[in-house]
Amino acid sequence: MFRLSLMPSSAIAAPAPLSRPVASEKAMEFASKLHAPIGTKSKFQKKEQRRWGTIGFMIAIHALTILALAPRFWSWQAFTAMLIMYWVTACLGVTLGYHRLLSHRSFQVPQWLERFFATCGALSCQHGPIDWVGLHRHHHTFSDTDADHHNSHKGFWWSHMGWMFEPIPAMNAVPRLSGDLNKDPYYRWLNKYFLLLQIPLGAMLFLIGESYGVSGWGMVLWGIFLRLVLVYHVTWLVNSATHCWGKVVYDSGDGSKNNAWVAALTFGEGWHNNHHAFPNSAKQGLHKGQIDLTWEHIRFLKRLGLATKIRLPAAS
Repeated sequence: MFRLSLMPSSAIAAPAPLSRPVASEKAMEFASKLHAPIGTKSKFQKKEQRRWGTIGFMIAIHALTILALAPRFWSWQAFTAMLIMYWVTACLGVTLGYHRLLSHRSFQVPQWLERFFATCGALSCQHGPIDWVGLHRHHHTFSDTDADHHNSHKGFWWSHMGWMFEPIPAMNAVPRLSGDLNKDPYYRWLNKYFLLLQIPLGAMLFLIGESYGVSGWGMVLWGIFLRLVLVYHVTWLVNSATHCWGKVVYDSGDGSKNNAWVAALTFGEGWHNNHHAFPNSAKQGLHKGQIDLTWEHIRFLKRLGLATKIRLPAAS
């Protein structure tokens, strides 16, 4: 087995999350400082017992997903719209945009293209870029310790989605962990109004459906609600399944594992042990047979001259 080390890249100014979690006692001490509200504003209130807005939203979109499966809403056009939007939001948006580009700064693209990928990520309805990136950097800093907001040691359900229904102290750490994104006025706008993006998308899908002579509402149900639920759960599998099942290649200091079937669903994100060992690498499928479709997208952008300063592990 060979040892890998990240190639230095001084041109990337964003703070790099730790590749090893802080020891539990130190993590809690550090986390208590990060979780302290800035000024008088706080996104977390200790008196809050449940995040009922999030619970209601999840119940509603899962119910609409079941409705989408009714025969009256089926069409090949709706199925195609779902697949296209799955790629746009899960791959271009979450995996390439929110994760490898914005959270870890593993490569650079022109500002207009970075904002495009961030917009694709916002269409996934997994919060705006500032909140998503801040929470993800928080996870890497405290991975699988008591300070980690989706600590996998609390069980599959908790790390998959249960953590979202309880108060999240880590939200108070977001301004400190994603300050580089908060400087951009477009990202501040996107972070506040990401839910509204579904309205023009829904209108476009409805009109396309009607123009093809199929159910416009079927296009909306498949292209938005069913697609959202699919993208949610495959994204959450990276937090849950890849910390429960798979192979460990590197001592990353947490429970991350490489999981081939999660990698197939998430365009390469399932090589999670590799990622936690070398979080700032643009490529996560580091070994033979580990297909990483997101990395192929980055390679394509490089050939077009759009992706530069790509960070990769180097054999040593």
